Amino acid sequence: MSYVNYKQEGSIAVITLNRPERLNAIGTELLADLDAALSEAINADDVDVLVLTGSGRAFCAGDDRKELDLSALTEEQAKAHIHSIQKITHHLMGCDKPVIGAVHGYAVGGGFEWMLNCDMVVAGDDITAFFPEMRLGFFFTGGVTHLLAQTLGHQRSMELLLLGEKQNAHALLQLGLINRVVPRADMLATAMQLAQQVAALSRPSVARLKSVRNHALGEMLWTAVDQEEHATIEAFLRPDAQLRATRF
Repeated sequence: MSYVNYKQEGSIAVITLNRPERLNAIGTELLADLDAALSEAINADDVDVLVLTGSGRAFCAGDDRKELDLSALTEEQAKAHIHSIQKITHHLMGCDKPVIGAVHGYAVGGGFEWMLNCDMVVAGDDITAFFPEMRLGFFFTGGVTHLLAQTLGHQRSMELLLLGEKQNAHALLQLGLINRVVPRADMLATAMQLAQQVAALSRPSVARLKSVRNHALGEMLWTAVDQEEHATIEAFLRPDAQLRATRF
């Protein structure tokens, strides 16, 4: 897995996005490696908790627009790319194992969305998160069109999605989108301590809690994920998509 590192510490699987030279931007290989790493952790009988983090200066800077040549993208390629992104959300939110995000630096677009798919988040004090999609004329993934409204209410969630304003650690904590803010150097250790606390709990009860929570999110979440997929594909295939992608 060249773009994702996987290691297990006791019953905790640590999954690290490992494309630091591109701020862990989302490309085809990173998606494939992340899919494989999450599948391995979810299916491992000796893994109780997942920790998702990024290497280098960022958690994830969103789609790699240098790699994603929208001018040459076919409809089938667009569908495959967006489906692969949404598959990560299905892994993170649909599994019965808690996922703890250890997030620092930039969490942009898809990176912000994956952060919001985690069950708990420990953030470094250098975090900057925002949605550039509306400025680019694209669309959201990760079920955030539903998740944010549930967390923040309609008006506040629309403000975040429409305006795409940058959110620092304090703002994210105030919004209730992260659990803890710590110095960047302490972020992963703090996330691991939290994961160890969760791993010490009753595995069947924790699995049932996530299952019940997923059921409560239910049909509306997965309907939103499907609708986001269609809207993003449509945006990618508009005639001026590549021009818009290179402007921002």
